[in-house]
Amino acid sequence: MGSEAIPYGASETRDGEHVLHFVLHLPHPVVYVWAAVATPEGLPQWLAAADLLEPRLGGDVTLRWLNTNTDNRHTVVSGRVTAWERESVAEYTVERHGRMRFHMEPPPADSFATVLRFTNEFRGDEDFRLDCLAGWHRHFELLDDALDGRPADWSAWTMDRWRQLREEYARRPSLSRP
Repeated sequence: MGSEAIPYGASETRDGEHVLHFVLHLPHPVVYVWAAVATPEGLPQWLAAADLLEPRLGGDVTLRWLNTNTDNRHTVVSGRVTAWERESVAEYTVERHGRMRFHMEPPPADSFATVLRFTNEFRGDEDFRLDCLAGWHRHFELLDDALDGRPADWSAWTMDRWRQLREEYARRPSLSRP
């Protein structure tokens, strides 16, 4: 797919809660996408170390982002697995980032590509909404690369691409859905 092909996410805000939506068409079988979003081995390749991940409904989860944020710190969040259907849905509800739902749809019979629908619900100000849109977009670029056999090199992480995406999202309308 290539990093430049990740579609923009959309967001809506209702009663102080932001809901972000991304729909990705990944040219990989569901089993590979599942491994990337729902296993301690896959998550660090594009998002965060799973310091704790109990792969079941109600299980504990602690994620430690491997990139640094604008304060040059690693974000660490803990919470629960709030939905779990093997090779279909992985949902984590954690401090700060709220509910993060990865829903994989099996491909049509003539394809092996996976549709990944991502939803993130959280509370925060407008700056945090833009930060999250840009952050998820960047991480989905890294997911695409990881699925193509190029896991993130966290030692080379910079904020440059994130800043570019944040500026682009700041110029986009905030109320829309893919």
